[in-house]
Amino acid sequence: MIRFLKLYRVFVAQFIKNLMEYRIDFLTGATSFLIGQVTNILFITIIFNQIPSLAGWKYYEIMFIYGYSLLPKGIDHLLTDNLWNVAYFIVRKGDFDKYLTRPINPLMHVIMEKFQFDALGELITGIILVIYSSIKLKLTPGFGEVAVILITIVFGTLIFTSVKIACCAIAFWIKRSGSILQIFYMSSDFARYPITIYNKGVRFIISYVIPFAFTSFYPAAYLLRGGNGILCAGKTMLISTVIFGISIIIWNRGISAYESAGS
Repeated sequence: MIRFLKLYRVFVAQFIKNLMEYRIDFLTGATSFLIGQVTNILFITIIFNQIPSLAGWKYYEIMFIYGYSLLPKGIDHLLTDNLWNVAYFIVRKGDFDKYLTRPINPLMHVIMEKFQFDALGELITGIILVIYSSIKLKLTPGFGEVAVILITIVFGTLIFTSVKIACCAIAFWIKRSGSILQIFYMSSDFARYPITIYNKGVRFIISYVIPFAFTSFYPAAYLLRGGNGILCAGKTMLISTVIFGISIIIWNRGISAYESAGS
């Protein structure tokens, strides 16, 4: 673990140096993500100018859920964005060989190699929405609620990362799995809103098949309307641990099946 943290620090330092050389690109990327989120918020606001509530959920409650959904997704985006390159390019071009010839765990190496600071736009939007909607809703979280927030954000991030690991690992068999990853990852958009607005089939899928509802809706619903915090946090931890374990199995089997390829 100490060796991993030292390597992680070296990779971060190197990436920040590179980032400073391309500040305009960084600012452009972060701003584009920020504009995208603002556009979505404006769309929701326009809808709520026409209706008082959506399936019993009021405007600021939905803003809270939406903002909460951006926190684990933004952290995952910041730390593990290089997995997209595995899915789209690295395996197809045969460049994955370098990860197998170095004395670092290949998965850790892939993750540490790139940090996507564009995600700061996503994180800033989420933090602002959660704080602002909390003030409007007069939420006063205690120690228990804060603990649930921290636990569900950490393990919610693990859910996003696990889905990416599993989907990008499919590239080891088919050479390119970016489209598969795109479909699975974008399904997280369903969890930006109260899942009670969907039919039972969709609710089941985003709760227990691709469990993005545990990254946002369930913890946000607990904070907004109460419930069993221990159960909420416990379910999130359990489901994220299970899906992470499955993703690692797929990843390891994929590496075993990997054959160097080139374009």
